[in-house]
Formats: sequence, C-alpha cells, structure tokens
Amino acid sequence: MEEEHRNIPFECRRCWHVWEEDYIVRHVDSRGHESLVWLQAGQPVPPPAPGAICPRCGAQQATTFPNGYLAHHPELIPPPGPVAPDPTPLLSPVPKPLY
Repeated sequence: MEEEHRNIPFECRRCWHVWEEDYIVRHVDSRGHESLVWLQAGQPVPPPAPGAICPRCGAQQATTFPNGYLAHHPELIPPPGPVAPDPTPLLSPVPKPLY
C-alpha cells in the first residue's frame, strides 16, 4: 500500500472564495485490482469533485483546480486577515447639475 499527500484547491462560483483541502490518497491493490482510497483526518471521503460545498457561503457550486495551481497563482489566495479600506475618495462619474 502506497500513500500520497495531495493538496486540492477549490473555488466557489457563487462568492468566488478560494480554499485548499488536504487529502491522503492510498493506492490499494486488492486481488490484482488497484484502487484509490481518499482520506481526510484519517476518515475515508469521496474524491474531490466539482460541486463541493463552499465553507464561506454554503453553495454547492465549487470547482477544482489542477494540483499545485495556487502555487503558480498566489493572487487568488485571499489574505488571512481583513483588508484595510482604500483611502482614495470615491468620485462620481456623473457630472453635477449646473442649476
């Protein structure tokens, strides 16, 4: 039996939240038939697939990325804390009335 660690990135198509989940994948050879067993926290789970539940909004509209995708796209990883507000004042593109 062989074990492999996989870190799978997800993105919610409803709220655009990005997160990663860690899995252990066991390659099991049972009577000449190889199969994969996916584990999280030592418990068997279904393999990651589109339609996962978003931990932020609860929508079932998440999609997966290829393994290692977020390492090449760090701009997709949200900051760990709240983002400071932009101090630039908002200006309306609509001209003020002349009267």
